[in-house]
Amino acid sequence: MTATGTTAPGDELPPLTVPITRTLIVAGALASRDYQDVHHDAEAAREKGSPDIFMNILTTNGLVGRYLTDHFGPHTVLRKLAIRLGVPNYPGDTMVLRGTVTAVEGATAQVRITGTNGLGHHVTGT
Repeated sequence: MTATGTTAPGDELPPLTVPITRTLIVAGALASRDYQDVHHDAEAAREKGSPDIFMNILTTNGLVGRYLTDHFGPHTVLRKLAIRLGVPNYPGDTMVLRGTVTAVEGATAQVRITGTNGLGHHVTGT
């Protein structure tokens, strides 16, 4: 990612709190053309062993990207984004994204990202 200003390893990005609503989950799934029923149909999700609908990985990926570009500015270029999902994001919970700069080379920064909710780590990545 292209960094601006005086970004240095060890810098912590301010946290971003994201309320996990049914609308966010369903809209994210539809926007990413993910029509899996577990992302919009609570009854189908329960039939498949989930207590409720849950957020898809593409929505999480988009929220992580937003977190970074909100911090570094509108001219930020995401060069690589690698995430891994952990516990699900269910409606009614809150996810808090946090980031720490781990390396800076020229105008490029690497950031370690975590997103946690009431169940634990929802997303980790760089």
